[in-house]
Amino acid sequence: MSGKAYLSVSNEVEAALASGKAVVALESTIITHGMPFPQNLDMAREVEEVIRAQGAVPATIAIMDGKLKVGVSGEDLERLAREGHKAAKASRRDMAALLANGVMAGTTVATTMQIAALAGIKVFATGGIGGVHRGAEDSFDISADLEELGRTPVAVVCAGAKSILDIAKTLEVLETNGVPVLGFGTDHFPAFWARESGFGVDQRFDDAAGVARMLAIQNDLSMGGVLIANPIPETDAWEASAIEGFITQALNDADSQGVKGKAMTPFLLQRIFELTGGKSLVSNIALVKNNARVAADIAAALAGIARA
Repeated sequence: MSGKAYLSVSNEVEAALASGKAVVALESTIITHGMPFPQNLDMAREVEEVIRAQGAVPATIAIMDGKLKVGVSGEDLERLAREGHKAAKASRRDMAALLANGVMAGTTVATTMQIAALAGIKVFATGGIGGVHRGAEDSFDISADLEELGRTPVAVVCAGAKSILDIAKTLEVLETNGVPVLGFGTDHFPAFWARESGFGVDQRFDDAAGVARMLAIQNDLSMGGVLIANPIPETDAWEASAIEGFITQALNDADSQGVKGKAMTPFLLQRIFELTGGKSLVSNIALVKNNARVAADIAAALAGIARA
């Protein structure tokens, strides 16, 4: 039995892929573990509408009912949002066991990339990728997202790496894994809530057509994934120094409560939400929608190249 036997692709997404239309994959841990209900459901629907407005088809991905679901919508999307933290958080190591046990799960960047590639989707929009956690020299806490980017041929549009991470080490691991880091309209690698991290990108592209040309070549060469760093809009961005104080407090709280492993990122995002009085969530939603818009434009340009 091939991996595709476990796929359940919605009629809309299947038709779009068959006709060569632009499709954008969306992860679901941002729904289950990134935001509370009902904001998570509202965000998911708004992001899908942004993609549709750009002429592409959204494909939210999750593990549900013993299947790798591509194009979760309607009642299933609401069910996923209501489940929230009660759902599992699925990375590469978890997929087979979750399918075997019929467990509902939100998919991380790594798992969403795997499922998107299996379905034939080339472009994926998320908030921020996982990476090397602060203190990883002791904990060895490094996200599976980084290795997945090195081997799975899916382009990931994000607002850089989450500010809670060690950005320098994250970029080093990406380089080791051979992942091109592109700046969309920027020479600077963004840090999620902040537009700049103090580090640069490998290459800068200022329009979707240019990125699509690069991706087409990357695919022709059978290379791995590409990271497209798209800064949060200026109106919603934080100064790096301002958000750093909240991150430090959240990290201290995590340490005092013994939070580790896959529980760390959801804990930190929730704690920062509390410390900022909800303002971090507003910025989070803004950057996800911005990434979705850019991803849809890139997917449309890439589809145009494929049809030429």
